[in-house]
Amino acid sequence: MAFERSDPAYGEYLCILEAELIPATGCTEPIAIAYGAAKARLALGALPDRCRVECSGNIIKNVKSVVVPNTGYMRGIEAATAAGLVAGDPDVQLQVISHVAEKDRAAIREYRDSHPIEVVPYPGDKVFYIAITAWAGADSARVVIEDFHTNITRIEKNGACLYAQTGDCPEQGEADEEPNYELLSVERIIDFADSVDLFDVEVVLDRQIAYNTAISREGLTHDWGARIGQTLIEAQGDDVRVRAKAAAAAGSDARMSGCEMPVVIVSGSGNQGMTASLPVIEYAKELNVGRERLLRALVVSNLITIHQKTSIGRLSAFCGAVSAGCGAAAGIAYLHGDGYEVIAHTIVNTLAILSGMVCDGAKPSCAGKIAMAVEAGLMGYDMYTHGKNQFYGGEGIVRKGVDNTIRTVGRMAREGMRDTDREILDIMTESC
Repeated sequence: MAFERSDPAYGEYLCILEAELIPATGCTEPIAIAYGAAKARLALGALPDRCRVECSGNIIKNVKSVVVPNTGYMRGIEAATAAGLVAGDPDVQLQVISHVAEKDRAAIREYRDSHPIEVVPYPGDKVFYIAITAWAGADSARVVIEDFHTNITRIEKNGACLYAQTGDCPEQGEADEEPNYELLSVERIIDFADSVDLFDVEVVLDRQIAYNTAISREGLTHDWGARIGQTLIEAQGDDVRVRAKAAAAAGSDARMSGCEMPVVIVSGSGNQGMTASLPVIEYAKELNVGRERLLRALVVSNLITIHQKTSIGRLSAFCGAVSAGCGAAAGIAYLHGDGYEVIAHTIVNTLAILSGMVCDGAKPSCAGKIAMAVEAGLMGYDMYTHGKNQFYGGEGIVRKGVDNTIRTVGRMAREGMRDTDREILDIMTESC
């Protein structure tokens, strides 16, 4: 069924793409800390003497091992906090430390090494929570970020509220109104991709193509991380299936190891943004389908990824590359001219194959997981296009109907893997 521009869901789908496909420089969890730190310094009006960072377990997990860009290859919460305090520009949000001057890199390291930055676990139940408190002499400031990377819910100075989304505060704010993600379904996403006026999506999609292709090329050209992208090409050749995996993995190789180039994220993750887009771009070049078909396929891949992540949440013990690998396979199926039936079975097959892959934080091995997620997506597609082979409802976590399976996987990731998440964090914070 074709989408009409007058359909309220048409506007909601556009809003979802515009809200989710945004640029970020560096892994988004340390960058969220840097953003909060920059806002805290702004509220304080001075560079702090000391700082306290309170984080939920998933934030700690995703910041521990990843390089913070523009810091001289420093890692961890202290590095991200120091970068935001010393050189962050909060006006550009997830690109908060994208324009750090060379002289500021030394200042970031000096601040980290000479000023107390206390890191404490958040004791509450929120999966995504960052609270940064900074002191300069007798003055203090506090910034709280909750639920997603740029969602500041409270700013205080000397205990007085300067801004709050809710509660008693002179500067009462409101959370940005989110699009209605409940309107997403696999069938409607394909209908939207068929019908959307490309004028309405080309700006965000062209930016995704340009940014993510550039950092992928960097990862394939230079020795970043564990060189997963390069290794795939060297070991397996350069047919399109290998290039699809290598392109996404190489972008992660660079990004996890401190590359300062921006990416366009999806569902709060640069790795997911690259996984959902770069394999589709590689197949579009191979199939020579033209720009219009590529853009419509990217609509499919991005929205399928977002649809899955809606029921999982921003952060969990479930590796988000699996969702994005599903999205990429759906987009590749669309490039081949396949419709709902093939795409739905591709998604179910992929989720049945790889839904057990865990997230143990952001680090170079993410590139390997990305490659495996894309491979699982392509296997799921091959299964159905070669003999209509499929997994059926009642087999493991698979349910009858693709959207029901997506919801079941979301339930498993969001609820069932909570204890797994805690155990992963315990393992990660033990002495090596």
